Amino acid sequence: MQYQKPPKTTHLAPSDSYAFNIKPHLDGGLPFENPPIQRPNSLLHPHRDYTRATRRERFRTRQFLKIERDMLPNQEQIVRYMRHKFRENCKPNTIRNAYFAIFSFFKFLDNSNKDTRLDRVNRSDLEDYVEHEQDRELKPSTVNNRLRSLYTFFRFLSHEKLVSPELLDRKINIKMPSALPRSIDPDDEKKLLSVINKIRDRAMIYLLLRTGMRIGELLKTTMDDIDLRRQMIRIYESEKTSIGRVVYFSNDAAEALFLYLQERDTTKERLFYSRAKGSLSYTSAWAMFKGYVDKVGLSHKSYSPHCLRHTFATRLLNAGMHLECVQVLMGHTNIEQTRRYANLSNKRREEEYFKTMAIIEGGANDEHDQFDY
Repeated sequence: MQYQKPPKTTHLAPSDSYAFNIKPHLDGGLPFENPPIQRPNSLLHPHRDYTRATRRERFRTRQFLKIERDMLPNQEQIVRYMRHKFRENCKPNTIRNAYFAIFSFFKFLDNSNKDTRLDRVNRSDLEDYVEHEQDRELKPSTVNNRLRSLYTFFRFLSHEKLVSPELLDRKINIKMPSALPRSIDPDDEKKLLSVINKIRDRAMIYLLLRTGMRIGELLKTTMDDIDLRRQMIRIYESEKTSIGRVVYFSNDAAEALFLYLQERDTTKERLFYSRAKGSLSYTSAWAMFKGYVDKVGLSHKSYSPHCLRHTFATRLLNAGMHLECVQVLMGHTNIEQTRRYANLSNKRREEEYFKTMAIIEGGANDEHDQFDY
């Protein structure tokens, strides 16, 4: 019997019995149902089509439609909270993660036959949820982030007395491991740089290694952001902290960048781009880097593009740069984030240790090692 392709399924819209309507929460409906958004002439960019919805507006629409499709309990309260997150101008990833924490929690309650009403949620439910996520072998940081997102959601609802006060009185604390940043060993760095045979890839890896930029920041860099004479790149808004900063690149990175600019398509706005799309994706950049790591035989060390950023900070501190200066170049809002690299790269501590051990090993029979009993 010949195999027949099954018919394409269609998703049915919610029935009329489903009372909650999501469309009023889209502030005017879907983008394609609205007239063009009116903006002051002073804010108009000459090269932008303002008849189309912005990327954030499209993301907002997709997010609320997803909430409607998921049909979670307490959906009206969830939508009001998500509107609150949009008003706070949170990053898309922050909004996605916040919603997924809520989604996974109420799905867990539903699958466990627990009461999903907000006023019935208690600390025991949260404890069971945390244990469930830990049993799935998720990283402690992932479980902790989801728990924090849930507490933020419950705190938002507590002003309306929709949740039990005990949820926020005694919070669950997850002990977090204090792992060191993973930098690339100097010998491995030399091996990696020696096998990069494409001019574009060499420029990209050298810039990541010499500027400490996040991969997303480099992929969003345009030619207008670069000052070649001063060897400087302006990051007007960090994708993670929303704080701008200026970074610099060294002579070897400038040389790699200059060679790349000779063959670069000058009609493209982004510094690094793909042939098919306007910008190079993170997935493509990660695959490129992994290809070189595999080529040099370092796959077992699990190096990632973000390790180049860790390597940048470690090298600066090893060379004696002040911690506060490294903090600014890295774009850290808290100096404790930068201090982790000091724990990884304290050459003076290493030298003092071996100097002291040489004294101990060489003077084992010294009179100072004799004890009077």
